Amino acid sequence: MGLISKKKTVFKITPPLRKYLKTYGREEKIPIDYTDLVNYEEHLPLYDRNKKDTLWITVLYNHRIADEISGGLKRVYAMLKAAGDISVIKHLLIDRIDLCLYANTQPFRIRVVNTLNENHDYFYVKRADSSRIYGLELEHILSPNRIAYFVCGETLIEEHIIGIPAEQFLKHNLVDRHFEETRLAKEFVKFNERCFVRLLGDMHSSNFVIDVTPDFEETHYRMRAIDFDQQSYEKRKSVYLPQFFKQNKYFVELVKKNLTLESIFQYQREERALIFNRIRSSRYQLKSLLDAMVQDKISPSLHVEQLRKELFQHYQYERFLTCKTMGDLLKTSLRTLIRQTKMSEEFRTL
Repeated sequence: MGLISKKKTVFKITPPLRKYLKTYGREEKIPIDYTDLVNYEEHLPLYDRNKKDTLWITVLYNHRIADEISGGLKRVYAMLKAAGDISVIKHLLIDRIDLCLYANTQPFRIRVVNTLNENHDYFYVKRADSSRIYGLELEHILSPNRIAYFVCGETLIEEHIIGIPAEQFLKHNLVDRHFEETRLAKEFVKFNERCFVRLLGDMHSSNFVIDVTPDFEETHYRMRAIDFDQQSYEKRKSVYLPQFFKQNKYFVELVKKNLTLESIFQYQREERALIFNRIRSSRYQLKSLLDAMVQDKISPSLHVEQLRKELFQHYQYERFLTCKTMGDLLKTSLRTLIRQTKMSEEFRTL
């Protein structure tokens, strides 16, 4: 397994992507942006409930700007969660603002508390990175998950994705006597396929969560990406396949133990058929997104050159060899899915 780039370049939003965001309601005017939050005066290390350092810091602001920042963040939360209805903010409290210094976009995580019932929620304020935005939008269109986010200038506002972090699931949830091995193995196969088809990389157990839904007789699992920085960036094909990360070894062993080769192929075909149906229902929006992405430089040329060779070797589809950008490669990856699913002529406009 090749090494992941530790510090990925942050790519600014280009005019074609900006046009897409405006057209599809992903751009908003906000009362506070990323640059306002960096003006903190003090910070403290943040520890988890077991007194372990989380590598996040909690930031504190001068009292002269603290109220302004708090009020602005509450209005941003209302835009993200309540379509801008500011009546919801009167019972909200900005309880804590945390900063992650080691991440590419150095995100601020905002903890919001409802004072009526002590319920809490989170959202994120980040530096806008176009490759991450492509990742969020592709997740919204091509996966079973909907994503709430918007941008303003060079600021990205993102919802918190709920679920058990996979690394924590492996440590604490496997002893659950209701644990459904076969269902979790099936979901890992489908998650692996989704990531590869849409070229989302770096999905080791720290970068996705497991959404657990109990039913009256069974438990259902869904794996959801939470980190989109490595959308169509790395050069190795294996980076886009979660099965090759050592952190995911348990899930791979679970697949080997519980699924036959025939059932694995069946679940891969099922997932591709579901992606095909999502392409069909959102084909015009997806085409607009890919048109912007094809023009965009979101990865070094050497990464594109190596990945197109590896994808050509995998699919034996010569169109990969003519690709000049990561957007081209993704578009061609989706074309292979369309060809394999025997798509009708009307959808070959991608």
